[in-house]
This record gives sequence, structure tokens and C-alpha cells, in this order.
Amino acid sequence: MKIKEKEFEAILQDLKSLANQMGATVRFERGDFKGGYCLLEDSKVVVINKLSNTQKKVMTLAAALSELGIDEIYMPPRLREIIEEMDENK
Repeated sequence: MKIKEKEFEAILQDLKSLANQMGATVRFERGDFKGGYCLLEDSKVVVINKLSNTQKKVMTLAAALSELGIDEIYMPPRLREIIEEMDENK
């Protein structure tokens, strides 16, 4: 799937909303790390490197959502396609 550069910001916001619906907190932090999903004192947290470009942020969040399990969650087909494609590209 081809995603235009200007679409990544909207996709990032949609994925962030989806993560919140799934009970996960999305945090943008600075540091020397790639980011991903973790459990922190029984809380689901997705940490994304604040210094990454928007495309990388989308990839990181999509991979984390895939890890959280998206099979039972309703989402627009376009978002599901993006998450599944990012998961295949791991």
C-alpha cells in the first residue's frame, strides 16, 4: 500500500486513538531507543521516540498495536490494512 507523506500525521492520530480505546497509553519520549509496547506496573504503554520522523512513529505504533492484538477490535479497514502491512514488514 502506498501512503502519501501528508497522510502519516492523520494515520498517527487515528492509531493513537485506537491504542487509547484498547487501554494503552501512548507516550512520546526522547532517547536512544526505537520504541514499542511494554507493560509498566499493570499498565499498557507504547513508547515512541519523539525524535523519529512521522513515518517511523506510525510504523512503531502499528507494530505495538499488532502486539496488543487487533483481531477483536473494530477499526476502519484502512487502519487494519496499515497495521497488518507494517506487521508483515517487520
